[in-house]
Formats: sequence, C-alpha cells, structure tokens
Amino acid sequence: MTKHDLNFALAIAFAVVVIGLGAGFLVGTLTRPAEVAAERPSEQVTFTPDASRGAGGGSATGIPGYGDVYVNDYADLLDPAAETSIRDDLIVLYDQTGIEMTVLTIQSLATYGYTGSLESFATALFNDWGIGNASSNDGVLVLVSEGDRRMRIEIGAGYSVLWNDRMQRVIDEGFLPDFRNEDYQAGILTGVDETIFELTGNYPDEFSTNTLRRGFYRIWHWIEALGAFAWGLLAAPVGAIVFAVRRHLRNRPRACDRCGTVMLRAGEEADDEHLDGGQRLEEYLRSVDYDVWHCPSCAHMLITRHQAWFSGYSACPQCSYRTLSTTAEVLQAATKSSTGRKRLDYDCSNCGYHDSEIRTIPKVSSSSGSGSSRSSFGGGSSSGGGASGSW
Repeated sequence: MTKHDLNFALAIAFAVVVIGLGAGFLVGTLTRPAEVAAERPSEQVTFTPDASRGAGGGSATGIPGYGDVYVNDYADLLDPAAETSIRDDLIVLYDQTGIEMTVLTIQSLATYGYTGSLESFATALFNDWGIGNASSNDGVLVLVSEGDRRMRIEIGAGYSVLWNDRMQRVIDEGFLPDFRNEDYQAGILTGVDETIFELTGNYPDEFSTNTLRRGFYRIWHWIEALGAFAWGLLAAPVGAIVFAVRRHLRNRPRACDRCGTVMLRAGEEADDEHLDGGQRLEEYLRSVDYDVWHCPSCAHMLITRHQAWFSGYSACPQCSYRTLSTTAEVLQAATKSSTGRKRLDYDCSNCGYHDSEIRTIPKVSSSSGSGSSRSSFGGGSSSGGGASGSW
C-alpha cells in the first residue's frame, strides 16, 4: 500500500468513525431516559371478582398457577431459545428497576372453565399471583390467549390511568402486527421489548450503558424495527461506498518503483503465467485474487494480493497460502452442568498439511443475578388498569 492509498483509507476511516460516533452520541443524548417510577392513583380501587369466576381471593377456581415468575408458556407459543431470551430480559428488568413483569400464554379462557371477560380474568390472576411489589404495586402481566385471539397487558394499582394509553400503544404497535400474521413468537419478543421500553425508557440491552452505547443500541433497534426494508436502504449505499473504495484502491494507476512510468495491469489469463502453484490455487478457491502489473518502460513487475472478505479458507501454517480448511465435529455436547468437547480438523489443499485438536465447549450459560433466584411474586395487586387487544 502506497502513501496515497494509506492517506485515502485513513480519510475514509476517519469520516466513518466521526459520523458514527456523532450519530451514536446524538441519539444517546436525545433518548436519555428520565427517572421512571410507578404513579399511585389518588384512589385505590378494590377489584371485585367476576361472579362467573367462582369464589374470590386466594387460589380461586379457574385461575391457573405459575411454575415460573417470568414466563409461563402454557399455549406453547415460544421455542426454548425465545423463552430463555424473554426470561433473561425480565430478569434484567427486575435487577435494574425492581419491576416484576411476567408473561403468560394460554390456549383459551375456556381451558380453565372461565366464562367472564379477559379483563376480569387478567385482574383476578394478577391479584391471585400477587404480581409486583406489595408497597409500590408496579407489577406488569402480559397475557396472551391464543384461542380467544385476544391479549392484555395488566398493570399494578401503582400506575395512574395515563398508563392505560401507553400500554395500548405497545399492544397495537408491538404485539398485534405479528399476531395478525400468526407469528406469535415474534410478536411476544417484540412486544416484551417495547413494554420494557415504555416502562423504563430503555430496551433490555440498554441498561447500565453510557450515552454513546445507548445511542448505538437505539439505532440498532430502529433498524430492527424497520426490518428488511431498513437493511435494504442501508445495504445499497454502504455496499456502493465499500465497493467504490476497494475498486479505487485496486485499480488506481501505479507508478513504477524504479523508473516512475505508469504501470499496466495484465489480464486474468496473463496473470496465471506469473503466479506460482499456491497462488493459482488460492485464486481457484477464491480465497485470494492477484493482479499482475508490469512497467512498459523497464519491464519491472509488481504482484498485488487481494484477500477475499468472505472465505472458508485460512492461511496454512506450513506453506502460508490461504488454502487451509477447517471442519468441526462435536464429540460431547455441553450442558448446564458440564462442559463438552469438539474436534477441529485442519487440512491444506496445497501442501497436504493436516492437524487436529480437541477443544472444550463451555457450559451452557444460565441466567445470573439476583432476579434469577426469585421463585415467587412480591404480593402486588391490580385495580384493573391496563389495555387489551384482539386480532
């Protein structure tokens, strides 16, 4: 790389860094959350169970119990990875704010012999479980009834009526778009994130971050919210810029080191005449591409090497050509209680080099933190506040 190339690359890198840092810091500053605390209504409303529900108070007939304080997927709408992700987010929420939020999916109200409204069911269940802190009453229940095609976000009595509209926005914009496409898992994942954001001003991955990181996280969430459309908008200009920069660096005129004459680049077929066997193999495997430049004045020759960005081959420790492939085989899967083992095999297509090694697979991580050890709710109650939606 010449001094001109280096200056050009540094200028591009500097511009990208400055623009990126500026955008991240600006967004992080503009989205700095205010202190969030549940507002107590001036009058506490005592919930009266629906007559069709049965006896009020305690573990009443028609109200399911809970096996977990974060996620109870009784309708089987979530795969294990999604359930773990939601649980981890709710643990972070509790550890950072003390807010008890739980997600419950059911097949239908009829499953539990319940003939009342979804709203009364949610309030009765909220109070039966005791979701939230008993003094601040800041708990949150996300209830999805698949068969009834209805859902509700029930909030504790510590929130004012103004929070009902905010929860309605979360349902309409976070949960229902995916629910209408029968993609319940995507809707719950998005909706839980949006609920946490509405409650705290932070998405789950933004807690305990500085202004710059919060800005980057927020930009990333915006991109994710736009989905493929955003990636399409970003991919075109970014790809064009990257392609143009690389093409400039590769095809720019080069002066001969010896006589200063502008050099000429040979064609692909002529290239091969000046490459050795390993270099030709790299080009065949598309791990490296070579350009051959020659000076028409003094016949000096220059070979430039351009490594592929995406390739399954790495440099061989024996011959140094980028012709080494790696394959992995799991010998023993890792679990939460024990590590696993896998074997990596390295083979070079150029010199025949072969090697193997055994690596340890770390234990499957489990949630940590004070929230992960909770096994019961804090005794909170609801006055029937929240919002509902159908699809």
